[in-house]
Amino acid sequence: MTETASPPATRRPGTAAPRRRPRVGPGRWRDLSLVPVIFVLGVIGFIVSPAFLTGDNLIGVVQQSTELGLLVLGEALILISGRMDLSLESTIGLAPVLALWLVTPAHGARFAGLGLLPSWTAVPLCLAVGAAVGATNGFLILTLRVNGFIATLGMLTMLRGLQVGISEGRSIGDVPDSFAYLGKADWLGIPAAVWICLALFALGGAALGCLRHGRALYAVGGNPEAARAAGIRVDRLTWTVLTLGGVLAAFAGILYTGHYGAVSASQGNGWIFQVFAAAVIGGIGLKGGRGTLFGALTGVLTLQLVINVMTLAGVPPLWTQFLNGLIIIIALVISRFTSGEKQD
Repeated sequence: MTETASPPATRRPGTAAPRRRPRVGPGRWRDLSLVPVIFVLGVIGFIVSPAFLTGDNLIGVVQQSTELGLLVLGEALILISGRMDLSLESTIGLAPVLALWLVTPAHGARFAGLGLLPSWTAVPLCLAVGAAVGATNGFLILTLRVNGFIATLGMLTMLRGLQVGISEGRSIGDVPDSFAYLGKADWLGIPAAVWICLALFALGGAALGCLRHGRALYAVGGNPEAARAAGIRVDRLTWTVLTLGGVLAAFAGILYTGHYGAVSASQGNGWIFQVFAAAVIGGIGLKGGRGTLFGALTGVLTLQLVINVMTLAGVPPLWTQFLNGLIIIIALVISRFTSGEKQD
């Protein structure tokens, strides 16, 4: 006797199809995976030094996380879209230098600028420079179709050279009050930069989760061809994210400059390694289409807590770069086995 396949179950007209319950897998918990790590680091920090849990130390940790956090926010959005931008590292330094160069008078200050515009335009000029850098990256990648990694690497090198050339390799301390306000102001006893960073992460997370374009960003990063077939304007959305990343990097430069009262000649140098480390350990997928901004934020806090605990323990800061590289490698291994995907 031969077995006959049973006909598929039919559904009566007018009846709703049964809903499948979402499966909860390891990926669902990746965004919260660093929360216990942060708690453990807090315990270790308290054991190392009782000063760890003081208000001044914790506020210092979160304030030092704001500038890096904005870079990670921009990079996370770009990675979710399936791209990457290495030039964010140099944008955080060049944008403030170029803005101050245009507003600082040619005489009467240690740094000789052009004095073309009034000092109150320094902030919008800085943000405009960041937008221009991001838009240029979009033109190279999306219009000229050059390799994104090489294009942004070249942009990083070029902008770094431009920063050193304009500043003549020296720090710029002649910062207008309007430019330095957000970096040094306190709101309700907490640095304004912390409130701003948290607000931007909250807005970004809400946009990714609730807005149509935010959800489309995951589709673009996951499968751009399928997203394009579904009617999503892939190039326009990617271009917008690249430009937004440049603006966030420039804004991070404003906060950093205001915090320290000057633009360092090496501002942002080597930060891209920390940016990728924070994004990767926070669950942002390198292939695009995966990750949340909450996970990226926990990645930033984890890195800063590690550095703070090492400082309180008396570990030389020269070991920081080694630790960041080690964290990236461990995060890649964890990501490989939790996602089940090969990383080519």
